[in-house]
Amino acid sequence: MKFIALLRFTRFRVTLPGITGPLQSRSFQPDFVPRDPREKPKRYKYPAFYDPYGPRPPPSEKVIQLAEQIVALPPEERCQISHALQQRARHPKMVPISVEGMDLGGPSAGSAKAEEKKPEKTAFDVKLEKFEAAAKIKVIKEVRAFTNLGLKEAKELVEKVPTVLKQGVTKEEANDIIEKIKTAGGVAVME
Repeated sequence: MKFIALLRFTRFRVTLPGITGPLQSRSFQPDFVPRDPREKPKRYKYPAFYDPYGPRPPPSEKVIQLAEQIVALPPEERCQISHALQQRARHPKMVPISVEGMDLGGPSAGSAKAEEKKPEKTAFDVKLEKFEAAAKIKVIKEVRAFTNLGLKEAKELVEKVPTVLKQGVTKEEANDIIEKIKTAGGVAVME
């Protein structure tokens, strides 16, 4: 027993001979050169703008000649270039973004153009105005048929009269829904 205790005592008493500084070993980095602590940090010159694709090669002579020919064209023909390139390269057509309902400028400029040209409405809402008390169950069944709601949800929707039953439907579909509700004993309108 004394021998094992002596081994344990000597095993933990092992010291590192001759190390007086910090315990850092950079043997895994053979090219490591320690930095001088008195040296100022380096200032790197950043590019004027960030290009994630890196430097590009200069354009070819053919592309430069083409650009010069385009610049030499009169303005009317220059306007036609983009359309012709889209057709030849078969690019998808760009669809303008609707800004209806956005406040983009003064009221005089926006309202004058809106009054001149109102686009034809393509999406309609169907609103339940009223229904006969005796036909309540039939109206609930019809509402369930075209809204895919459960019985409880359809009943709550019908009891909140006047309420919007379906939004963003075509004119034909809205007329069909109105006719079905009318036959069931309710009154619905298209908005």
